[in-house]
Amino acid sequence: MRVFSKLLPKLTWKQLLSGVGMIALIAFSGLMVFETTKTEVTLTENGEEQSIKTHADTVEELLAESGITYEEQDAINHKLNTPVKNGMNITYDEANEVTVKVDGDEKRYYTTTDTVGELLKDEGIQLTKHDNMSLDKDASVEDGMTIAIDKAFQVTVNDGGDKERVWTNGGTVEHLLNEQEIELNKLDKIKPAKDKKVKKDTPVIITRIKKVTEEVKAPIDYQVEKREDSSLAKGKRHVIAKGKEGLVVKEYEVTKENGKEINRELIDKTVKRKSESRIVAIGTKVSEQNLTTLSDKSSSDKSGKVMYMNATAYSSNCSGCSGITATGINLNKNPNKKIVSVDTSVIPLGTKVWIEGYGTAIAADTGSHIVGNRIDLHFPSRSSALNFGRKTVKVKVLD
Repeated sequence: MRVFSKLLPKLTWKQLLSGVGMIALIAFSGLMVFETTKTEVTLTENGEEQSIKTHADTVEELLAESGITYEEQDAINHKLNTPVKNGMNITYDEANEVTVKVDGDEKRYYTTTDTVGELLKDEGIQLTKHDNMSLDKDASVEDGMTIAIDKAFQVTVNDGGDKERVWTNGGTVEHLLNEQEIELNKLDKIKPAKDKKVKKDTPVIITRIKKVTEEVKAPIDYQVEKREDSSLAKGKRHVIAKGKEGLVVKEYEVTKENGKEINRELIDKTVKRKSESRIVAIGTKVSEQNLTTLSDKSSSDKSGKVMYMNATAYSSNCSGCSGITATGINLNKNPNKKIVSVDTSVIPLGTKVWIEGYGTAIAADTGSHIVGNRIDLHFPSRSSALNFGRKTVKVKVLD
């Protein structure tokens, strides 16, 4: 300090001010040289353009100088080691992170594309016209966005027997029905159930159930009423009333499955016209005691004859039967009597015969269906007649 104080008086104030001015001039000149030697470039960052003056030697240094951290997935129109030149245009786009879900499977992508459609094209993700995407292809890409894609597949729909292959993006069976505008009625059945997921290899089967009411007209058979008539000879018959069929209307509930009837239930029955009985008079003039006489007169030339005949069985308990034979025998009072119906041109009435498996009997009745080589054997009950059935038997004329 002492040295400086000794020297200071020797300097003039003019000389001091002159030195300070020189230092300022040198500093200003250096600053001007620094500024004028900067390179001017245009930097477009994520679409925003700005003019920059820089002493950076490379594009990488320029980005760092501008506070930009470059990542591998980002887009830039020059290599990082490219020298910076005056008037250069540098474009930098930071990549957006996008999640793409395809049928629930997630994958992340980094992209600098502008639209969803461009992203799909760049990444090789193909869509068909049946596929469903959560965003339009022309939607702008944004960082952090999620794109959901449901790939379409075909499934067989069997609607009441009519099969069709349709496209769907999955979901529930009910969703598929709504897509295809298929309506179910209250009685219809569907498999799988509406709340089940649609699968590629599982057909959807709809069974159409329909119930309809149907009226059916049917005849009512008339009864045959037989009346004994003492004025008619035994074996003779006379129709007093022909009989008339009645009419009944039956109402059915018919259940149809895919158009085919699977069930029919009678729900109502109305008699529109009652039947009228057929009345037949049966002659009773010849008494049972004269059978032996009849037998003696008619079978003298047939005694000992053996035949093989087609035999059936009946009982007096049948519907519409009077229980009185053509010769006047009351089978209701004599249920165990051995009586056979015959064709009188083959075996005359009153003939005693022996029948294989039945025993000795009297030919004492006729029938409209007993023609030719046939006989009908009387049994005391309907069940025993049914048990006999129909068979060929050996028949021997005794007298």
